[in-house]
Amino acid sequence: MSSVLIVEDHPMFREAVHSAVHLALPGAAICEASAIDELLGQFYDRKNFDVILLDLVMPGVAGFDGLFLTRSRFPQSPVLIFSSLNDPRIAAESIRIGAAGFVAKSATKFMLSDAISEVFAGNKYIPKDMRREVRALLSAAEPTSKIASRVAGLTPSQIRVLQLLRRGLLNKQIAHELGVGETTAKAHVSEILRKLNVASRTQAVIETSHLDFEAILAPQQTKN
Repeated sequence: MSSVLIVEDHPMFREAVHSAVHLALPGAAICEASAIDELLGQFYDRKNFDVILLDLVMPGVAGFDGLFLTRSRFPQSPVLIFSSLNDPRIAAESIRIGAAGFVAKSATKFMLSDAISEVFAGNKYIPKDMRREVRALLSAAEPTSKIASRVAGLTPSQIRVLQLLRRGLLNKQIAHELGVGETTAKAHVSEILRKLNVASRTQAVIETSHLDFEAILAPQQTKN
């Protein structure tokens, strides 16, 4: 029996996704999480899912952090992003940093079902209406993809620390936020710098700043 995890904080939309999953994978066992923290805590004994459907905009995470946390927790599970942010740049960046596909929340049940089937089969899924632009963006971004793959190699705890680094917190503040000792926080930071192959916490913040879709959408939001 195939297994699917839906990570979405709106109950009504989760119900709609259920219908698409059953259309694509009849009889699939479906699990749910309404937040990233719930995903990380509730399924600690699970090794993988056949498909994970993840909303990018979730409580407690910013930008692509939810995707990084999900990928670090279930590295063998393909992640299909569904989002109200129907932007080719978001789709391209999601796929570049490890998602198996992207579909807009405005898509029909049948389109979402097709996307689930494609990802379940081991393929990448890009909506037809943005396929050309997404592929062009992915091609243009190839030389700068190394930092994304390094971030994808961080553990969930290290990604949490990286989130706090990007907020400008010092080791003592990070330790307080996580409820750990300052020595532990410092060790996490050192390991993050090593894995990202950067010389300082400032460089780590700069190198990962482009991974935030809020920055991608900023010019668009300014015009609106």
